[in-house]
Amino acid sequence: MNKRPAAAAATFLALALTLAACSDSGDNADSTGSLAASGTTVSHIHGLGLDPADQRLYVATHEGVYTPGTKGEPDLVGDSKDDFMGFTVAGDKTFYASGHPTSGGNKGLIKSTDAGKTWKSLSLSGESDFHALDFAHGTVYGYDATNGLVRTTKDGVSWKDGARLEALDIAVSPTDPGVVLATAAEGVARSGDGGETFAEGKGPVMAFLSWAAKGALYGIDTSGGLNLSTDGGTTWTKVSTVPGGRPQALTAVGAEHLLAATQTGVFESKDGGKTFTKQLSVTTSGGH
Repeated sequence: MNKRPAAAAATFLALALTLAACSDSGDNADSTGSLAASGTTVSHIHGLGLDPADQRLYVATHEGVYTPGTKGEPDLVGDSKDDFMGFTVAGDKTFYASGHPTSGGNKGLIKSTDAGKTWKSLSLSGESDFHALDFAHGTVYGYDATNGLVRTTKDGVSWKDGARLEALDIAVSPTDPGVVLATAAEGVARSGDGGETFAEGKGPVMAFLSWAAKGALYGIDTSGGLNLSTDGGTTWTKVSTVPGGRPQALTAVGAEHLLAATQTGVFESKDGGKTFTKQLSVTTSGGH
């Protein structure tokens, strides 16, 4: 097996440390940014999604969940400025997330059924911080960064523990509930048994993955390069480079519909990543 380039592995580890820093309270954030020109301050974007009910964009950050207002300015959803991590859209107005209250600690798994206005704690409050969540096949798949575990649940309460590994993100096959991929420092690691075991990572070093449609697995590498795999991660083709530098989040809404966040904003593509349009601006400074 070919060794991954040292620079890519080093950048992967830097991204991992950034997420670890985001696990602390807001006072410990190592950089700040402004969403659009509103003066709204965020230090990092952790997740992106479109609500199927109305196709509205939602951006989960270290300081709350935001959505574009009537003039394109970012509006805080609800009244929480907690750190929202692992954000994923599961259905109409239905979101899952994890993260940390402003007072510190771990949220475990939380759920919203009103498009992020209010949230309910489901399980593992105070115990687990899910840096990545994916909803597929009626199941929540999560990477519990606190314990270094891939875990799954069907009811949001009872969990099945899987493999222990170090990863930034996970993605589940849209056609096979047993196939789970994870981004690791060695490359993309594959599980064929629902996350119970993983083969050693291989291929390009990816920061984030998203897999919404058969034959359309997307990965964004540590420098912002967008890659496509049509064979479930065996081979990859670079499509483009997402504007704005180091990646912060990636969500495939469909086979050619993508959302990506980098250091300078949230970008949308409707042509499989060939071109991107900025949806929200973020200007960061410092170590991200």
